Amino acid sequence: MEKSCVLAFLLLHLIFTEAGFGVGGGVGIGIGNAGAGGGGTGVWIGGTTPSGSSGSSDLNAAYTALQAWKSAITDDPSGILLTWVGSDVCSYKGVFCSETPVRVVSGIDLNHANLQGTLVNELSVLTDMTLLHLNSNRFSGRIPDTLKDLTSLQELDISNNNFSGSFPTVTLYIPNLVYLDLRFNSFSGTLPEDLFTKGLDAIFVNNNQFTGELPQNLPNSPASVINLANNKFTGSIPVRFAFSNSKLKEILLLNNQLTGCIPQGVGLFSDLQVFDVSYNSLMGRLPDTISCLNAVEVLNLAHNELSGELPDLVCSLRSLMNLTVAYNFFSGFSQQCAKLFFRNVGFDFASNCIPGRDMQRPQPDCSTIPGGGLSCLRVPSVQPLVCGSLIGNSAHQSP
Repeated sequence: MEKSCVLAFLLLHLIFTEAGFGVGGGVGIGIGNAGAGGGGTGVWIGGTTPSGSSGSSDLNAAYTALQAWKSAITDDPSGILLTWVGSDVCSYKGVFCSETPVRVVSGIDLNHANLQGTLVNELSVLTDMTLLHLNSNRFSGRIPDTLKDLTSLQELDISNNNFSGSFPTVTLYIPNLVYLDLRFNSFSGTLPEDLFTKGLDAIFVNNNQFTGELPQNLPNSPASVINLANNKFTGSIPVRFAFSNSKLKEILLLNNQLTGCIPQGVGLFSDLQVFDVSYNSLMGRLPDTISCLNAVEVLNLAHNELSGELPDLVCSLRSLMNLTVAYNFFSGFSQQCAKLFFRNVGFDFASNCIPGRDMQRPQPDCSTIPGGGLSCLRVPSVQPLVCGSLIGNSAHQSP
């Protein structure tokens, strides 16, 4: 704990005394591990129970709302809506009711129904609904502003549909939402900073067309899972990255257009299990503090322009199951990295600049290292910062 405090103090000093830094663009391709082709099929169990509900929904009002929505659905190849007949909405396929203590609509799950249509304002009367799962359909149009009235809603999954336009800001006003899944749509524009100040435990916006720089307050998010993969984000990873959020377990930034260095603060994510920044244009050497990721299982740095020697500190991570550094410009790795094969750890170092190893870049490609003159922002120290402690006996400044 004391070691972590040393690193945190030094990072805080750096963050508030430096004027800042910026970098340019890049390209990449890839697929995130959060489920290609659509959202999840299970119920999210993270987050907390809403502190209060607006009261039971009237089933007559629910009938009116669901019939209005049925009228806005133009194609139902599986015939699901053939059951949406009569006033007993609790018998409708995909509609779930519970006694609280009166009977109310508590959830709608139409995942993989292949329905085509739009969402309607009338859905806002379902104020006892805790989950709305609509992934893998063909819904389009706008997300109604009235959804902010869904005071009990905790899970909203509209992934793998045909929604487009700017980020649906109404989702940020649903008071008890903890799970937000917008992936595999065609949303565009920038992400609002408020996305990372809400009480969301899971944020999935991957596989859209979002652009611009990552909001600087991204580290303020209390989420345990953040997936921003497969968009068109540019600029650098926020310098405050990993300073605030100690509960983050997975962050996926792959296949964007990010540049610059991996921030030194990444080492403060003590619970991080998945860190994937592959398919970007990140440069420079790895920060020593990456050795602090003792819980990390998947570390994917492939398809960037990283350089230097891959240190023992990275290859010695105790929970590591897969380390991918392929298609960079690393010039070598040491003994601990060679031992990864005997630990049954997946280790892919193809297409680097490592002498004497197979499947490396042609020598002419290694004569000029991208970003060779790039100076990564690091905590000033006369000794290397490793896992929050000051070790070694030589000055350290990563190029």
